Amino acid sequence: MVVFDPVKTPCVGICSTGIGDSVCRGCKRFSHEVIHWNAYSEGQRRIIAQRLEGYLTQLVENRFTIQDEALLLAQIQHQQIEFKAEQSPYCWIFDLLRAGASQIYDLSHFGIALRDGWRNLPLTQIRDDIDKDFYALSCAYYERYIAPGLARAGSP
Repeated sequence: MVVFDPVKTPCVGICSTGIGDSVCRGCKRFSHEVIHWNAYSEGQRRIIAQRLEGYLTQLVENRFTIQDEALLLAQIQHQQIEFKAEQSPYCWIFDLLRAGASQIYDLSHFGIALRDGWRNLPLTQIRDDIDKDFYALSCAYYERYIAPGLARAGSP
């Protein structure tokens, strides 16, 4: 029997669902997921967490390569950056960028590198672009798969 650690809330403390957004600009969950999070089973929470991790991993992996995962982990821990060890190392890169993109001058110190096509952009712009694309993916999923079901059910 496999035992999983409890899924931690994806909340980052910047919630926009309270002002009417269907998708939170902070954690990228849908408004009903934010509202009902505490009532969800671990399985339901895991499905949400896996969806969000998949989007973020795809976006970061498109821009970065990991050359030394052990170094990345060691540096994140040394810098005391908040991250979720159970997530993909590509999610750790985004946590690193959120914590200090403007203070990173040599990515090799973290065991990572930018892919071709991204090397001439500032890390702060790359971080912001990843966040915008992450939000766009969540919104697209919501509009395609969630909103039509809410409309059929007569929900607001």
